[in-house]
Amino acid sequence: MEFDEDDSVVLHDKHSEFDGKTGTVTQVVETMFGDATYTVSFEDGQEVGIAADQLDPVETEANTDENNTASE
Repeated sequence: MEFDEDDSVVLHDKHSEFDGKTGTVTQVVETMFGDATYTVSFEDGQEVGIAADQLDPVETEANTDENNTASE
């Protein structure tokens, strides 16, 4: 999954002090291999060079409502 700046995400990295916390994507950098790495800001700091597979989108109420409506 790809993320854009200002997306809210949850970090999954057991070696990070921000593991399981919600943050905001503040920068997207494309590597020479065509992949993207992300800088994510949290309330208490930031993590740099995060791969997309370490991030999950934050479920918003609007997304939840759309999913519930689509399944009915």
